[in-house]
Amino acid sequence: MPPTSPSSSAQAAREALAARLREIRLDAGITKRELASRCEWSEAKSSRIENARTAPSDQDIRLWCRACQAEDQAPDLIAANRQADSMYVQWRRLQRTGLKQLQQANVPLYKQTKHFKVYCSNVVPGFLQTPGYATALLRAIATFRGLPDDVADAVTARMERSRVVREGDHRFAILIEETVLRYRLGDAGVMAGQLGSLLSAMDLPSVSLGVIPTSVERSMWAIESFTVFDDKRVDHEPLSASVKITAPDEVAQYLKAFGELHEQAVYGAAARALIVKAIEALG
Repeated sequence: MPPTSPSSSAQAAREALAARLREIRLDAGITKRELASRCEWSEAKSSRIENARTAPSDQDIRLWCRACQAEDQAPDLIAANRQADSMYVQWRRLQRTGLKQLQQANVPLYKQTKHFKVYCSNVVPGFLQTPGYATALLRAIATFRGLPDDVADAVTARMERSRVVREGDHRFAILIEETVLRYRLGDAGVMAGQLGSLLSAMDLPSVSLGVIPTSVERSMWAIESFTVFDDKRVDHEPLSASVKITAPDEVAQYLKAFGELHEQAVYGAAARALIVKAIEALG
């Protein structure tokens, strides 16, 4: 993990862990140099860990606590360290075996979530993707990242995961930028099928789909795509990593942003008109 995560939740967790390790050292009455000597590493490493510039390994934490005669605190600290690590996970770790497993990993979360809030500024949300569109998108991702080619299996897994839109007690509030309707993933036929599927999705009782027109005067700018799960967790996906946010104050910021984006969107006939216009532009 890089020294500074794009998610302040992850970095805050790192800093909290570093502060606890420092307190343990101070309570033991030893210097960073003495700690380093007892752990058989450099004093610089002790400083990097205490200043949250280097994430400690599980073994680092065990040695630290042993050096400070606080071994009973090691299990809790290790658990906190792993939780911080899970907040920010590089795609190369998540996707090293291909894309299928990643599609399947969140199925339990999707099934247990009752209310989804989804904002997409770059692609059609995965919940509403057609097989053709998903194939084009996942193939582009696999090619860009040099992943094993399991795109066909990944698309099947994505379609299976998307059944939550039509099954169970789930509600989806979905917002997309009008530009999403214009970005071409796949050929004109694939895009026409995807846009037509969006029109059909608008008839689903579980789905509220809004489109933010390019012509609207913005009070909330376009931001990274994100999904909110039951107003408790936010996932968003910058280019290099997957970020999970659970800190209440940060989740609240995304909820506020969603509310403002919602006010800028159009629904019903107006949204349909924008989708139809995008279909007509395919020629």
